[in-house]
Amino acid sequence: MRPRRLRPHRHRPWQATDALLAFPLGLIAAIVVVDLLTPIGIPLGPLLVVAPAITASFAGAFATAMVAAIAVVGLVAVGVILDQHLFSTAYFQSQIISLVVVSVIVTAFRYLRDRRSRELAQVRTVSEAAQRVVLRPLPQRLGPLCVASVYLAAQEHAQIGGDLYAAARTADATRLIVGDVMGKGLTAISDAALLLFAFREAAHRQAALSDLVTYLDHSVCWNLAESSEPEKAGECFITAVILDIPDAPSRMRMVTCGHPPPLLLRGRQVITLHATCPAPPLGLGELTAPDYRADTFTLEPGDLLLLYTDGIVEARSPDGLFYPLAERAASWAGDTPPALVHHLRADLLAHVGGRLADDAAAIAVQRAPDH
Repeated sequence: MRPRRLRPHRHRPWQATDALLAFPLGLIAAIVVVDLLTPIGIPLGPLLVVAPAITASFAGAFATAMVAAIAVVGLVAVGVILDQHLFSTAYFQSQIISLVVVSVIVTAFRYLRDRRSRELAQVRTVSEAAQRVVLRPLPQRLGPLCVASVYLAAQEHAQIGGDLYAAARTADATRLIVGDVMGKGLTAISDAALLLFAFREAAHRQAALSDLVTYLDHSVCWNLAESSEPEKAGECFITAVILDIPDAPSRMRMVTCGHPPPLLLRGRQVITLHATCPAPPLGLGELTAPDYRADTFTLEPGDLLLLYTDGIVEARSPDGLFYPLAERAASWAGDTPPALVHHLRADLLAHVGGRLADDAAAIAVQRAPDH
């Protein structure tokens, strides 16, 4: 018969709240001792309610209940030691009842607060998971391109909204999309997810950039046609800018569908890349029969390309001033893509006072100097 192996006992890891519990417990001991040493006519028992109230400010519901129980035991001990007939008095009974009632209320509020914190943590976890599935993080390097991105959701506790971006590698190029769904909430997230999935599926198969945009427009139109709210189909659309950046030549092709034009930072110069024939937003193709003609621009080594959504340029300060993106971008022309989006995020939040009214997203792209 094999001897049983003793499993090591797993101790709960030490936490900072364990040391803080010494304060309410010491407070209970001090009140009990002082109450025993003072004349009977000066009761200090009601002060014991302070102990569970303090515990609830930093510890959980279980620790609060334990401290409250110890406080009640301390008050009962005072009555037993001082005078056993003290229990029969209405005054002492009211002290015990008051301490129990307040302790139960404090513990209940702490329990509700802990439950809400757990629910909020779960919502954030699900939101982060949804963001990673729908809005996948962009790699820092895509062929010869250095890439960095930033996303700021306007909705509280949300990690994703109606803005979108994605990248896809082909055999000899990188394709990028930045877009903004009309509307907010779950419908906007659903439309953004559909467009992103369609882009990732077709970016490798469609040789021409115009064919890719046509496919994306048809995908959005099909989705709107199957919507549960057909009366809003003509009111829903997605603005987007789609780029094709080859690895070898210093050129790129761009199709703009009702989206703000990108900014090209070359040295200390900021160039706005306006489309010669801008197309309507995706989802309106069946109404307008657009010609998705790609414009060609130069992207030289060291140039910094900034793609963004209107949540950035339409962000207002408390005084009602729009965010001056082109002006601010000029001062960041020498930055790397990660440094630029870091400065953009901090400066944008400072401009609006810490809270955006609309989702905002941006991608910074730079061709490596050795290409």
